[in-house]
This record gives sequence, C-alpha cells and structure tokens, in this order.
Amino acid sequence: MSASDDLCFLSAVDQRQLLDAGEVSALELVDAHIDRIERYDGLLNAVVTRCFEQAREMAATKALRGPLAGLPVAHKDLVATRGLRTTYGSTLHADNIPTADAPVVARIKAAGAITLGKTNTPEFGAGSQTFNRVFGATRNPYDISRTCGGSSGGAAVALAARFMPIADGSDTGGSLRNPAAFCNVVGFRPSPGRVPSESAVTAWSGLSTPGPMARNVDDTALLFSAIVGPHDRAAGMLTEPGETFRRVTPAELRGLRVAVSDDFGGLPVQPQIREVVRVTAEKMEEAGARIVEKCPDFADATRIFHVLRAARFRARFGGLAEEEKSQLKDTIIWNTAAGEALTPADEDWANAARSALVARVAEFFRHVDVLLGPTTQVLPFDVETEWVREIEGRRMRTYIEWMQSCSWITVTCCPALSLPGGFSSGLPVGVQLVSPMRRDGFLLSVAKAVEAITGCGEIRPDLSSGPSN
Repeated sequence: MSASDDLCFLSAVDQRQLLDAGEVSALELVDAHIDRIERYDGLLNAVVTRCFEQAREMAATKALRGPLAGLPVAHKDLVATRGLRTTYGSTLHADNIPTADAPVVARIKAAGAITLGKTNTPEFGAGSQTFNRVFGATRNPYDISRTCGGSSGGAAVALAARFMPIADGSDTGGSLRNPAAFCNVVGFRPSPGRVPSESAVTAWSGLSTPGPMARNVDDTALLFSAIVGPHDRAAGMLTEPGETFRRVTPAELRGLRVAVSDDFGGLPVQPQIREVVRVTAEKMEEAGARIVEKCPDFADATRIFHVLRAARFRARFGGLAEEEKSQLKDTIIWNTAAGEALTPADEDWANAARSALVARVAEFFRHVDVLLGPTTQVLPFDVETEWVREIEGRRMRTYIEWMQSCSWITVTCCPALSLPGGFSSGLPVGVQLVSPMRRDGFLLSVAKAVEAITGCGEIRPDLSSGPSN
C-alpha cells in the first residue's frame, strides 16, 4: 500500500475540505489517484481510456472553482467527452473522438472536477454485465472472478477500488443501481427530468437518465448537485437548482412509514439477498421506523419496460446498414428486432399502462413514505457468464429479465437509490430505496439515515495481493 492511498480512501467531501484548507493540492490528489489506478487497474479494467497528463495539467492550474473543484472523476464511456476517445463499448466507434461534451460532462467540468479518463461499459450500455469487444471485461474488486454488473460497471469498480471519489453513470433498467449493489457503492437513479441527457432517443421518455455514483450518500449528493437542473436543449426539466441537494440532513427514522418487500411481489430473488433486505428492515424498525410488509401493484411493469426499451433500440439501431449491424452483439440485435416487431397498438398500450402504473404507485405512497427492497435478484455471478439464465429455479427468457427488481421501478418514474446493505460470502449486497416521484432530496435524506445503521459502506476490497498492470 502506498502512502498516497490514505488520500484515496477519504470521501469526496473530506477531500474537498483538505483542498479548501490548503492541506493538499489538487495535483497531489490527482497524482495519488493516478498512482492507485496504475497499480491496480490492470487487475480490474475499470478506467479504459486515460488522460493523465491532461489531468495533471488541469490540477496544476489555479483557476479551479466550483463545488467539485480539484476532485478526480472519470466519465462513463457512453457519454461524449470533447477531445477524449468515446467508444460506447462498440467496435463501430472504437476511434471516435467527440468534438463536444455531453451535458452531464460539461456540468461536472464546470463544477471544477478533473477528468482522469473514461470508465468501461457494455456495448452501447446494453445489459448489466460490463464487457465489450473494444476493452474486454471489467472485474469485481471484491472477487475478480465475478462480474461488477453494469452498465455503469467501470464507474462502480473505480469507486470501490478508490480510483476516484465520484463518477457519473446512467440508468435505464438498473445501470446505476445494479453495479452499485455488486460493488458496495451508492448508485442513484434520480427522477426523470433532473439531469439532462444528450440522447435524442431518450430525451423525452424518462426511461433513461444520467445520475451520480459515489461511496456514500453525502458524496453522491455533492455530485448530484453539480449535474441537476434545467438545460436549454431539454424540455420538461425540473427546476430545483443544484444547491437544493448539496447537503443532506439524515431523515428521522422514528415514525417513518417504510414498506418492505424482499421480492417486489413475486420476483425470484436469491435467499442471501432477501436476508439482507430483512436485516435492513429490522435495523430500521429498531431505530423507530414503522415497518409494513407490502409493495405496489407492479402489474404490467415487465411488458411496459419491454415495449419502451425495444422502441428505443429500434430508433437507435434499426436504421443501421447491414454491415454495421453485423458488428452488434446478439442481445442488441434481438432487442432491435423486438422493437421492429412492435405495432402502434403495442406502443399505445404501453403508454396507457405506464400511466396507470404511475397512478397506482402514487396512491401507494399516500400510505407509506418509502419502499425498501432488493436492488438485484442475484449475487455477483461469474464474469464469463453473459447474463443470468435462471434464478431460484425460474428460467429467464431474455437478457434483461433478471434485472426486473430495477426495471420495474424504472417505469414508475420514482427516484431510486441502491445503498450498501451487507455481504454474503464476501460479496456485496445492495438494498434499494424508492420514494415518491420528484422527492429526490427526501430519498437522499432517508438513504443517509439508513446508511448510518447498516455500517458496511466503508468495507474496502483487498487489492493488495493482486498484480499491477
């Protein structure tokens, strides 16, 4: 272990305090994180494109300003970064150098953070297993034989390995939450309309959203505060400014009405994960929360998500030339074909059914304050397995079906957060907290209170015996 690791082990908030006090320079902080990446990322493959010299040059400047000033960060390889290779995990874009930053990247830079590089993602972000034909697979730092999840898998690993204190990600069916659960970090899917997206395909649907990741709730809120707010190229954005979310006061658990479900009404979930959800509920009850075993009626959520996702894939990939399509992985080809098979009646049904689901969930939250359940349905699985085929004896028919504990929440339009909940046989288990629509600040405050009683977020992976690059 290097002496500089002590800096890397600090939270983003603590790193900012040292920077403000002049006890450490931005260059020292950047160098400490670069040193750690160079020693350990050969084992993990999280930061796949690097711009270390540019980062050092930026850190040496005196002009850093903003809430993230001086903090090292890396951007998911699905978001455009001006002058820095952005592949989307696809051989179609292996040499792509964007000329402009995505909105989320521009906001992080404007807040003073220093870019170290790009984090790995599945091909076009499709699937909760981070591997592609450009960079290969990213491995779980708690067990390198296991997957880190996805699609923000490289970001989750970089955080868990202490390569950086904050990282951006994005979420359609769990891509912030799933890897956070697998890597013992926080992944926050905000309400639709909080964070602007660069995608012309997803900007209007609310199905996908960028969001923050970090190792604790305070750091997550700090990054969130820098990326939220209206954007002149995005309609329907929520108007609360970032300062609203920058500092989180923990919610009072005494009297909090908490609905708990370890399977969201019938999903197959491994018993180790059910146990962590139940233990978390017991701890909340001991702290004074009012626990009730119930969950919303998620009828139609599976088909709603399937139709809306398939329509997005049709819009994104349906017009590609056959030669380009031949470079797509099988699951993307399948999802695109599913979109091309949709009828106008299918999409009309999905929009109406989603409206009805949103209304049912809103009614559910009239009687409870927050919902607690599993983030994932399985523990981190073998890194060589592309996707989960069976859970507790139930066959998974598609590559997205094993993620329904997240995708069902996606289509409700509610904000959701995966929080470190515990471990099973040395593997992290996340719990998912869900609040009513647009109550992002409240969700963060509840998560901070629960974080204080679960006590496992600071458990670091042991990388000391692994090889350097």
